[in-house]
Amino acid sequence: MSDLDKYIDSRKNRDTEFSENFETGYDNFKIGVMLKQMREKSGYTQEELAGKLNTKKSAISRIENHAEDIRLSTLEKYARVLGIKLNISIASN
Repeated sequence: MSDLDKYIDSRKNRDTEFSENFETGYDNFKIGVMLKQMREKSGYTQEELAGKLNTKKSAISRIENHAEDIRLSTLEKYARVLGIKLNISIASN
């Protein structure tokens, strides 16, 4: 177990709010990271992608760094411009 994993486990055990919100926050973080990786793999800068999406560079940065409020329609446009397939899954706990 890494030091980070030990810290996360320790924090979850002593901080109920952190524990309750950790998975959602982590999932949002992963979405932003994946979007950034796909953009970079496609060879676009944030500014170039913003132009293709008819938005501002700051909006792309916000999506990649704070994906918790991203709309499905925005994800679809993002994927379409990058030429990637968007798969959405809903599962019960």
